[in-house]
Amino acid sequence: MAESGILVILYALVLVAVYGVVAEEKEHVLTLDHSNLTDVVSKHNFIVVEFYAPWCGHCKNLAPEYEKAAAELSSHDPPIVLAKYDANDEANREAVAQYKIQGFPTIKILRDGGKNVQEYNGPREADGIVAYLKKQLGPASAEIKSKEDATNLIDEKSIFVVGIFPEPSGEKFENYLTLAEKLRGEIDFAHTVDAKHLPRGGPVKNPTLRLLKPFDEHFADFEDFQVDAMEKFITEASIPVLTIFDKDPNNHPYVNKFFDSTNAKTMLFVNFSTELDAFKSKYHDVAVLYKGDGVSFLLGDVEAGEGAFEYFGLKPEMAPVVIIMDTDDLKYIKDHVKPDDLAAFLKDYKDGKLKPHIKSQPIPETNDEPVKVVVRDTLQDMVFNSGKNVLLEFYAPWCGHCKSLAPILDEVAVSFESDPDVLIAKLDATANDLPKGEFDVQGFPTMYFRSASGSLSQYDGERTKEAIIEFIEKNRDKPAQSDTVKDDSAKDEL
Repeated sequence: MAESGILVILYALVLVAVYGVVAEEKEHVLTLDHSNLTDVVSKHNFIVVEFYAPWCGHCKNLAPEYEKAAAELSSHDPPIVLAKYDANDEANREAVAQYKIQGFPTIKILRDGGKNVQEYNGPREADGIVAYLKKQLGPASAEIKSKEDATNLIDEKSIFVVGIFPEPSGEKFENYLTLAEKLRGEIDFAHTVDAKHLPRGGPVKNPTLRLLKPFDEHFADFEDFQVDAMEKFITEASIPVLTIFDKDPNNHPYVNKFFDSTNAKTMLFVNFSTELDAFKSKYHDVAVLYKGDGVSFLLGDVEAGEGAFEYFGLKPEMAPVVIIMDTDDLKYIKDHVKPDDLAAFLKDYKDGKLKPHIKSQPIPETNDEPVKVVVRDTLQDMVFNSGKNVLLEFYAPWCGHCKSLAPILDEVAVSFESDPDVLIAKLDATANDLPKGEFDVQGFPTMYFRSASGSLSQYDGERTKEAIIEFIEKNRDKPAQSDTVKDDSAKDEL
């Protein structure tokens, strides 16, 4: 080995021996927390922040790709800053609420010192992250001056929106640019003075919003340039008459749009390998019949719909199964459905003739642990009509914070075991439907306290035995039935 090589190795060994460390490569992802997030964001016109949790597997998979992208983007002109924020740290929770973080990892693009917040909807590997963010720095709407420009810009397999303006100026054009800026993270935009440059659709005389899509009629035109109206048009026109849900990644963006829609949702799950041909045509006819009537339609493969079956509390052997989830989150379900049943089922739904399906775990045969188990079918009796002061935890079986809270709630429950007026309980919010409007459960664990007289409040205090007991003692009151008992006794005396 050359002498210089030996010296390098020797120097490294000395560093380890003396200092216990070796020189580390520079991290290009900026670490933020509650003490510096606002200050750092305010100094950047464009910064990307990943909200993560250390225990999250998806976050761990993203980390090396995110770092690699940050290293490359640090040399961009101007540099693009990528940062990370530990949303699991209790000290950092305020920003989690501020930026409406509901899952991990969530990536936000913050513009104009944080005044403009945009969801990152791009790839999760380094090259894709770099390409996506570079594009986000350019104009929200590119200009198409020729058919060649259109060919280079328009992805025939994706949604693409083009504003056609014979004169690219005025209020309509400005509204269009406002919309493009607002939705630039979700959809690609361009504008042109002549529709002849575009691959589909005919000439137009008036300013026109043209949405190009790889399904159904392949394009749709719109002439109302109010920002809200354009956004609604894009949302509705971006969903196929019949969304296909299978393992083909090309269909996944449309599945996401389907579930993001504010429409009522009809989902039919069949075995694609044996039942698709028998159902698809008739189901498509039903979807066409109700198009524009506030209902969206999805046709899913049983194999791909495992998560949906779990969410609705169904078993794959119930397929073919059709599910309607309305705008009030009420669900209507028909299992072992036949192709000729579909039209009648939808008509009965629209006519208000169907009974909602309420998901509930089975009522426990024994319920003798200190923290009592509540399910949807016992919620009314154990909480609303119990006449007791009830602390109810909404949890998820996979939630780490819920697991940490469990022994604390056990201690709280044990401390109240001799008090018949207090009940400590828990409900698996992933396996039971919640009554609409009663509880706002956005994350886990969420705790609510319902006093004996019916006052309902959310518990936001420290997750310690002492703090929870103090809260219960402060907010409890006499059981509702006590007055009734007193009145009955008075009658007896008379």
